[in-house]
Amino acid sequence: MGKLYRPTRAIIELDAIAHNLAIIKKAAGDVRMIAVVKANGYGHGAEAVARQALKSGAALLAVATPDEALELRGQGIDADILVMGASPVSFIPVAVEHNVILTAYSADWVRQARNAASGDVRIHLKVDTGMGRLGIQPEETEEVLAMLRRSPFHLEGVFTHFATADEADSDLLNRQGERFTAVLKHTGTGLLIHAANSAAALLHPEFAFNAVRAGIAMYGIAPSAYVESELKSPLKPAMSLSTELVHVKKLPAGSTVSYGATYVTEKDEWIGTLPIGYADGLLRGLQGQEVLIRGKRVPIIGRICMDQCMVRLQQEMPAGEPVQLLGVQGGEQIRAEEWARCLETIPYEIPCMLTARVPRFLR
Repeated sequence: MGKLYRPTRAIIELDAIAHNLAIIKKAAGDVRMIAVVKANGYGHGAEAVARQALKSGAALLAVATPDEALELRGQGIDADILVMGASPVSFIPVAVEHNVILTAYSADWVRQARNAASGDVRIHLKVDTGMGRLGIQPEETEEVLAMLRRSPFHLEGVFTHFATADEADSDLLNRQGERFTAVLKHTGTGLLIHAANSAAALLHPEFAFNAVRAGIAMYGIAPSAYVESELKSPLKPAMSLSTELVHVKKLPAGSTVSYGATYVTEKDEWIGTLPIGYADGLLRGLQGQEVLIRGKRVPIIGRICMDQCMVRLQQEMPAGEPVQLLGVQGGEQIRAEEWARCLETIPYEIPCMLTARVPRFLR
């Protein structure tokens, strides 16, 4: 990365990744760890997170798409990689060439894949126990296993995905666990068995089997407020986001700020401009969200622009003053969960929505 001339940047703390994996391991018990690095490592940078996760003891990497797997291979990562999403059968020869593990998610896919397969195709079987997304139905298990045995596939694992593991007292979670356990009676031994996502890995060791998938929690974000309230040790957010004031001006009472003139100064006010906007992932819905300057909270005012936004300052400040949008400054902290509440969404979205225009720096 060459010299950068804009101060907006995300800092990725690799030690936080290691810390969070240690918490997940302690909660899940003596099982193998699958590090989920899909969506560019939830916006944190897939290669850097993958290398740190492997260094911290992860046995396997997981991604959502074939292209994500090939990108990691192109970056020199030779660890096992599982594509958890749907792969077209045309990708099978490429998967064999690059030693990528695929997901068998339907009987039709297995039938089509048999004709496209050449060489030893590594497979995990996905079972839909209640998520309603990808996966064979439990009653199809024996039929699909029989087809796999008659095909050039090497079945290495079986998995499912919980829909409500981040909720308290979920009947569906228990029903999914029961359905999955029943399926395992037909799959044989020696397989990697994984059902637990971050929430289940942290709170439900009874569903750890012999492997768990570390997703959002690996990045220091709890899957839900309930999960966070139940943790014995806090997670550490791996991402922080900062910029600087680039312009400061004093506007008289009655002045308008930004598109639509939705903000009007009530008195003489110091207004600061930040070089970050919705093209960077600071969505317009974050109008009113606070940022940290000199360890104190100040609000974003007016509509957020594509490349810039404005804040109301408590006093005159110089251009170049550091601004923290996510992370710690002084004794204050702004977390992804706070942005999520402002946007009325889940914190998973927050690091993922930061665009490639925001450079990531490793620390």
